[in-house]
Amino acid sequence: MTVSADDVVAGLARIRSRIEASGRDPETVTIVAVSKGLPPDVVTAGVQAGLRDFGENYAADLATKVDASPGLRVRWHFIGGVQRRQVRTIAPFVALWHGVDRIEEGTEIARFTPGARVLVQVNLTAEPQKGGCRPGEARVLVDGLRGEGLDVRGLMTIGPAGEPEGARPAFRALTRLADELALPERSMGMSGDFDVAVQEGATIVRIGTALFGPRPVRDGARR
Repeated sequence: MTVSADDVVAGLARIRSRIEASGRDPETVTIVAVSKGLPPDVVTAGVQAGLRDFGENYAADLATKVDASPGLRVRWHFIGGVQRRQVRTIAPFVALWHGVDRIEEGTEIARFTPGARVLVQVNLTAEPQKGGCRPGEARVLVDGLRGEGLDVRGLMTIGPAGEPEGARPAFRALTRLADELALPERSMGMSGDFDVAVQEGATIVRIGTALFGPRPVRDGARR
């Protein structure tokens, strides 16, 4: 799969136009380009198109892309679930951890990168297959992570599958909870539902296919 800088420029323009149509200044919303499942050259194309923030779900893939992108000014976001045994390998490169939902994860991050910037993942759909603490546990977790010396910047959530409008209650609840905790960042919304997330107060959106097109199917995998 080949993605050119021109392709990304066009995708980025469409996303910014949709953010503006949702009633927000595109400059107030950080677009994290999710390069999950794509070859390392998409990072080069993305940087050439003006992107700086890139997100990966898997530690090994992030490490591979870091090695393949020397000299590029990239802010790496780790947006998957944090496995303690993998923290050591990627901690030096991660600018923001999106998926912290247990104090043990925070302890390990702080061990290798004291003062690291993190988001607390909250499960607002009660779906057992999704990570995230319960909403009622967020305050205690935020305080605990701060006690580990981490810089808790905000909250993150994943909307339910289905029509974008169905994600609105979860996104609205995350913004309300972030306000209650006086946290500035709200990472919510992906390619299929970021318009709704932006309307409900997202400050960070995580965009893959809307920027880069459909991901290639890996051997033995189905769409």
